[in-house]
Amino acid sequence: MDIAEVMDTVGSVIDVVGVAVIVVGALVSSWIAYDTRRRTPRAPIYVAYRRNLGRSILLGLEFLVAADIIKTVAVTPTFTSVGVLAIIVLIRTFLSWSLQLEIDGRWPWQKPVSDGSAGPRTPQPS
Repeated sequence: MDIAEVMDTVGSVIDVVGVAVIVVGALVSSWIAYDTRRRTPRAPIYVAYRRNLGRSILLGLEFLVAADIIKTVAVTPTFTSVGVLAIIVLIRTFLSWSLQLEIDGRWPWQKPVSDGSAGPRTPQPS
């Protein structure tokens, strides 16, 4: 077995892990939402469900991008394959940013909005 076959196998395994993370995350998110609804019938579950589901999709996308990088660069580093990889990574990065915006309600470079209840209060100058 040469290095190209090993890298292709490693990339394929990471692909499977990425898909598994998304599927298991969706199942766990659904179970948490179901359990929350069962315990507290009027509890708002949509936002938490969406946030949990988005997090699992984000983590799965990270694995899928890593697998694409390994399989493309380590196995067949041609100009065409690197170009295809760039397009794939660009699309998945856009999806990740969109999901992150949906989950947090802000861009990644923006500071979290504080409600003023966290942390010690500093005296205001008079």
